[in-house]
Amino acid sequence: MDTLISNVTVVTMNEHMDVLFGAYLGIKDGKILSISKNPPENQPATIIDGTGMVAIPGLVNCHTHLATTVLRNLLDDETRAEALQTQLYKEDKMDSRIAKAAATLGIAECLRFGITSVSDLYYFPDATAQAAADAGIKANIALSAYRYISDTEDFDFETDEQCREFCRVAEKWHGYDGGRIQIDGGIHAPYTSNHQLWEGISDYCREKGLGIQLHLAETASEEEDSLDRTGLSSAELLNCHRLFDVPVTAAGCNALTEEDRAILGKKKATCVVTPLANAKAGIPTTPIAKTVKAGMNVALGTGGALECGNLDLFEVMRGAAMAERTVSGEPSAMPASAVLMMATVCGARAQGRQGSCGMLKEGMDADIALVDFSAPHLIPCHNVMNGLVFSAKGGDVAMTMVRGKILYQNGAFPTIDLKNAVEELTTYAMGRLFEEKE
Repeated sequence: MDTLISNVTVVTMNEHMDVLFGAYLGIKDGKILSISKNPPENQPATIIDGTGMVAIPGLVNCHTHLATTVLRNLLDDETRAEALQTQLYKEDKMDSRIAKAAATLGIAECLRFGITSVSDLYYFPDATAQAAADAGIKANIALSAYRYISDTEDFDFETDEQCREFCRVAEKWHGYDGGRIQIDGGIHAPYTSNHQLWEGISDYCREKGLGIQLHLAETASEEEDSLDRTGLSSAELLNCHRLFDVPVTAAGCNALTEEDRAILGKKKATCVVTPLANAKAGIPTTPIAKTVKAGMNVALGTGGALECGNLDLFEVMRGAAMAERTVSGEPSAMPASAVLMMATVCGARAQGRQGSCGMLKEGMDADIALVDFSAPHLIPCHNVMNGLVFSAKGGDVAMTMVRGKILYQNGAFPTIDLKNAVEELTTYAMGRLFEEKE
């Protein structure tokens, strides 16, 4: 046994939703070797005292834009139109050097908050993949491809610049380190792309066994525009072009109709709920219970730091539960156990990782977050799952490990040169992004 976490409360998220008190969690070769009420007979190489701690499966952030940490709090009080214009202007000035430093900062933030795997939909995927590879986190990375509706002429998947970049990144990174990094196809959104791009990316993903990430039906106006242009909703339109014939992770889904949910449920697509980013933008959140009943997998995401302010998935869990309870008018509508499942089991399923993480179970990867329940706002603890969702914060995470390797512990990031990332952002990125026009 390499590592033993002793005397810890273990929230397994297994099929029986077992919670074990005073347990011993053994780790060997990056896998969970044992979870027992009794200490092991053989002395482990390392012992971590879990007294007062709760061990949970590492959280899965199923929708973010890591590199937008560099734009955090820049656009919070602007109108949607103003914010978009400024964002596009700043993003046009970004380069891979900025993206790598900003993604590194975002990954450190995720690890600080107990997140062991992320799904990133943005630009500069090679730089983001390198940052994830260096840090040790798991990541599903997608290039957010766009092709405006009028751009229908002379499109060729083989020669298109974004599609070629996507293919290069997939060849380089997909399956890296035993699958720790996976590459997905990426489409920014139906309203910023066309059927040629959808078909090109979905055909490639089908051939290579990749998933797809995109934004879908985030606003009512987006759906109204789709109906005016095509007579179909965004989901119906994409379905006509066979996009959902591969595993799809769709962020938003706030304006889906019942018919849309039925289509996506039949295709076993994932809806990623982003309640805090939605609330900050003044957008209603998709009704979770209806989406689950339609057969969709439902996971959680923060969005980027630009949209959400931070990447704390504990806040998102609480926000999702409260949003659903507000819609239904019933406190029992969204129990803490269901929210935790969305942040762990369902997140792993969305990433195609359900066989290796999402639960604390013998044989699975040791992707673990230790949450310190000795803080005043977590005492007393009458119900551990309720405490995790309604009282805990990302700042209560004391340790985060991926495949048995500690990536964050008590303020330290053993695999990340955080000082260098901050220096890159302050000395290089700020000057490039915010230089005054002459």
